[in-house]
This record gives sequence, C-alpha cells and structure tokens, in this order.
Amino acid sequence: MSTTLAVASPVTITGSASRAARAGLWALPAYALLLGLSTWTHQPSVDDFDAYARYITTDVFLISHLGASILGAALAVLGVTAVTTLISHGRAARTAVTGLVLTTVTNVFLAATFGSATFVQPGIGRAHLDGTPGMPALNADTAYGPTFFAVALTATFFLIVSAVVLGTAIARTDRRLRWHGVAYAVLLPAFAVTGFALQAAQPWTGFTLAAATAALAVRLPRLQRRQP
Repeated sequence: MSTTLAVASPVTITGSASRAARAGLWALPAYALLLGLSTWTHQPSVDDFDAYARYITTDVFLISHLGASILGAALAVLGVTAVTTLISHGRAARTAVTGLVLTTVTNVFLAATFGSATFVQPGIGRAHLDGTPGMPALNADTAYGPTFFAVALTATFFLIVSAVVLGTAIARTDRRLRWHGVAYAVLLPAFAVTGFALQAAQPWTGFTLAAATAALAVRLPRLQRRQP
C-alpha cells in the first residue's frame, strides 16, 4: 500500500494535477493585472449624469467589465484552485480549502454584479443621451438599486476575508512562502478598499498584486521540486 499521501511535504503533489496546478498559478497574476487595468479609469459620479452616461456607453467600459471584471473573476477562482492544490497536503490545508470556498462563492456574486453593470448601464446611458426622460431614476432603481448595493458590498467584504484566509494559508505552508502569503492577504484587500477611499491608487495595488502573485507562481513550484 502506498504511503505517499501520509508523508507528503507541504507543497508536494505529483502527476498531471501538479502540472495543471503549476500552469494554473499564472491565472492569479493575470487576474491581478486585469484588476489594475480595469480600474485605470473610473466612471464619473451619477450626480453628473450626463458625464456618467457618456462614460458607461464607451467601449472602454464594456471591455473593462467583460474582459477584466467578469473574466478576472473566473481567473481568480482558477488561480486560487491551483494554489490550494499545491498546498493541500500541508499544515494549512484546511485553511487553504476555506479560502478556496470563500473565493469561489465571492467571485460568483461579484461576477453577477459586474454583469449587471455590463448589460444594464450602457442601455440606460444610451437612452439618456437620446433624450429619454427618467433615466437617472431608472438607473437608481436598477443598476444602482438597494439589492445591487447589498450584494456588491457583501461580496466585497467576503473578498477581503477570502484574501486574508488564503494568504494566511500560504504563509503557514512554508516559511519561504511567508511574505508571498502576507502580500496576498494585504494587497487584495487594499485593492478593494482603495476603490472606495483612494481611487487613484487602486490600479497600482492591482499591479503590485500581479507582481506578488507572479513571484508566488515562480516560487511555489520550485519548492515542490526541491522536496525529496
């Protein structure tokens, strides 16, 4: 009877799952890069509805939400799945699985909010620019209604929680991964917070997270190969 699983090191797995996980690690820096790119510009306040309507009808708005936010949510799940696969035999395995679950559920809900923005807001903006009355009120009741805010704010909170949980798991897996885990646990919440408090800094937190997760994508497989 094989005892491989019983003696496996914190970052050791073998076979096709290992190869797929090593490739999947690069979904995280891709996700973070998209976060930075998608927040390079920000939509104007709805208080200036004319400017708001012009912005949400641009190709930049559409591509940002489809190509960065929604695709980015999928990449986040794939990347975190890869990380969890590679550290699933370590002392922080349960914490990593918890982080994976939180990340998956959170990004499903975030993708729903991004979808709302992608498919609802441009139509409202075009109608307003065409002179249709009542669009600010309709926008407030649909694209920015209370249900949207409840889901978006709750999902953002759990995005922060998921980052802290997974970052903790990475840091606990191996002392050589400590700062990689800390970076993930700090930078993803910083990205979320700066979206509300300091928008000019938000893309740079995304780019910094991309660099940190790229370092993780390089480091983690090397640790795996060094195991006896």
